[in-house]
Amino acid sequence: MDINLNKKTLYRIAITVLGNLTYAAGVNLMINPIHLYSGGFTGIAQLVRTFLIEYLHVPVIGGLDYMGIIYFLINVPFFIMAYRVMGRKFCVTTLISIAMASAFLAIIPVPSTPIVSDRILASVVGGLGSGFGAGLVLRAGSSQGGQDLIGVCLAKTHPDFKVGAIGIVISVCIYTICLFVYDIETVLYSIIFAVMTGIFIDKVHTQNIKMQCMIFTKKEGLVDAILHDLNRGATTWEGMGAYTREDAHVIVTVISKYEETHLREIIARADPDAFMIITENTRVAGNFQKRFTE
Repeated sequence: MDINLNKKTLYRIAITVLGNLTYAAGVNLMINPIHLYSGGFTGIAQLVRTFLIEYLHVPVIGGLDYMGIIYFLINVPFFIMAYRVMGRKFCVTTLISIAMASAFLAIIPVPSTPIVSDRILASVVGGLGSGFGAGLVLRAGSSQGGQDLIGVCLAKTHPDFKVGAIGIVISVCIYTICLFVYDIETVLYSIIFAVMTGIFIDKVHTQNIKMQCMIFTKKEGLVDAILHDLNRGATTWEGMGAYTREDAHVIVTVISKYEETHLREIIARADPDAFMIITENTRVAGNFQKRFTE
């Protein structure tokens, strides 16, 4: 048990490190060199850094980008808020992830000459890298902080609240500032980057994908295993096989795609001969519990 737990923990840490590295690389290598802006707290950090360097003429420290430091500092008050609402387990992994993201944003060098000069291509490639990385972090059961901290807290206290709404509001404010400081092209290319990032986050972050599972079994105890081990609700009724004419238990539950592997393990232990039908992208209305960590 301890060995499996350690392997699982190490795997999640590795995914979190890879995700934050990929995210920071997408921003620093693709977006910053062509002076485009991300949404959310990363975009806020970019604007503050621009103000400090270009308007206040704060000297640049070799090998260190102020954006990572600023990103970490503006996360601190919201991290404290999240700790009170979400608890220790979520916040410990999130603090580690915020520190990683801040460190990578600070130490990955921004090229003086853009690697990709075409702004559309840079927006797409940067969005792919940043979205893939951010999605990996969420898939590992952690968060990069920023608007996610505010969003998950509000989603916890207000079940109908959409986590992405906070990010949209912050992004609108950032791009409005960019519109006045720069030009409409900078805003439009930045929006392309933000949209691509969001698309790839949703593709990678499997907790956003809901699945309906219908399970047919002849053995007792499977529904109890789902209730206790997976901590998901289920509905069960009695059925009969049309071909065998034998009685069977029919169980229906809704899970996130992130939980599919765990459900398969439960079924394999309880009844290897069980028959299961899975439907992805199920729309759910009602009391479906959102999960932010495993």
